[in-house]
Amino acid sequence: MECNNCAVASLKFEIRLDGELNSSVLEQVAEYLERREMAVIRKENKLQLDEQGAREFLDFCNDLLDPAQVAFRINQESWQPLSEIEHVFNTAWIDDVIKNERLICHYQPIVDADGNVFAYEMLSRFQNEDGSTIYPNEIFPAAKSRGRLYALDRVCRMTAVKFAAVLKGKKAFINFIPTSIYSPEFCLRSTTELANQLGVDPKELVFEVVETEKVDDMDHLKKILAYYKSKGFQYALDDVGEGYSTAEVLAELKPKYMKLDMKYVQGVAEDEAKQAVAMNFLNKAIEIDSVPLAEGIEVEEDFVWLKNKGYELFQGYYFGKPSAEPQMV
Repeated sequence: MECNNCAVASLKFEIRLDGELNSSVLEQVAEYLERREMAVIRKENKLQLDEQGAREFLDFCNDLLDPAQVAFRINQESWQPLSEIEHVFNTAWIDDVIKNERLICHYQPIVDADGNVFAYEMLSRFQNEDGSTIYPNEIFPAAKSRGRLYALDRVCRMTAVKFAAVLKGKKAFINFIPTSIYSPEFCLRSTTELANQLGVDPKELVFEVVETEKVDDMDHLKKILAYYKSKGFQYALDDVGEGYSTAEVLAELKPKYMKLDMKYVQGVAEDEAKQAVAMNFLNKAIEIDSVPLAEGIEVEEDFVWLKNKGYELFQGYYFGKPSAEPQMV
């Protein structure tokens, strides 16, 4: 897979035409695009086009082809049915968000057992040009559709480091998507350089593997975490119970912090099934010398139960919602 440049470069489309009908009109399609002065490269039953050419292809070919036997991909990623290409076109707005860095960070406190602020999680907040909010459930699927996950992940990390610079003496938890990083040495260099420029102590930054992107290549994740560790940063794993189920894997990754997902936290004081998961998680954390952190706490009863069992750090609306300025609890 080719590395997505951190700059938002033009998309490169590859369109594959299968089947007898599509093969019979392939030459006609290629000639039409060339007459329209579209840059087109033909290789066997495939056409390589830029985004403008792909749009022209779709307009011209709607009535000529068997769409069920046409597939496309961008940036050498997975093949998709032609029916999905309109979605790629319609999410072009994500390019503007990334290019112009239309985002800020909000701070959500992470506290210790005494209720003192230990750290803040840096949470990205995105905006359209008119200032209206773009929600995460819109932004990340759009970035994935257009092959912009790395570019988005990078601008989120860089912005989080900038906002973390004001947290003197408090740690900042910064999310990252491991599947968007191809080479840790290359992709993460700008993040470490920015931290150095801003005078941010690496020990105050904790990079957190987000739960929304499941990790299939454990060796690749280990390389990323080893790079962070070599630069003095710490790291945390989210959703440990599902994504990293064995103590052996956790012992290899050696996270400084482990987060218990909120679905096991909320109501844990009254739910025996959740209590069993929480205790199993706690035992794993103790076994590998990791700090257990419970997220999503909304009521005192759950906080007290987890604290009494040995959890060390806590996060949730009970202590504070994300805010534009770092708030004390």
